[in-house]
Amino acid sequence: MTGTDVYRVMIVDDHDMVRMGLKTYLMLEPKFQVVAEAGSGEEALRVLEKGLDGGLPDLMLMDLIMTGIDGVETTRRVMELFPSIRIVLLTSFLEDEKVVAAMEAGAISYVLKTVSSEELVYSLTGALRGMPVMTTDVSQALTRGLRQRSAQGVDEGLTEREKEVLLLIAEGRANKEIAEELHISIKTVKTHVSNLLMKCEMEDRTQLAVLAHRKGWVKS
Repeated sequence: MTGTDVYRVMIVDDHDMVRMGLKTYLMLEPKFQVVAEAGSGEEALRVLEKGLDGGLPDLMLMDLIMTGIDGVETTRRVMELFPSIRIVLLTSFLEDEKVVAAMEAGAISYVLKTVSSEELVYSLTGALRGMPVMTTDVSQALTRGLRQRSAQGVDEGLTEREKEVLLLIAEGRANKEIAEELHISIKTVKTHVSNLLMKCEMEDRTQLAVLAHRKGWVKS
């Protein structure tokens, strides 16, 4: 990648005005050339399968939420058929699970539509290098989403005693109260809490309590 390279971009969004705005802006950037547009994931796949003069685009800038197949599923299919294309998903929505799904599907970056034009160009440039570029909000959402995904499978990894401690934490019990309830030392309680934080990949007792409630382990 040099300062004289020109990179081919495909824009995919089901709103005409959004595509027009993105195309108009990218036309002002000498290193980017918009070579194709599509108003849906299905249309994007048809365009790519039909072929473009000059070959495949280097980049695809695509909306996440579209009618028909969404940006995540389109990304997955594009990666299966045309793995050389770098995909940046652009969206108005920041949902933890959507961020994780986008990254798992093969998108390089997940960018909010509220980013500045400079941040968008930086994300596209990073994608060309295979380098994920995310704002702090997106990075935090990815971390939360991965943690939640991990927490869904922690049942088998906990001992019965650890589950007992977890339930008492969810009830708001302090270490001293847990020790008295289970007839163990406070030091042992602290060890169980540390193990729970590590196994569940949580940062504090509050997150552990939320996990217990979400798993349905706490009686109403």
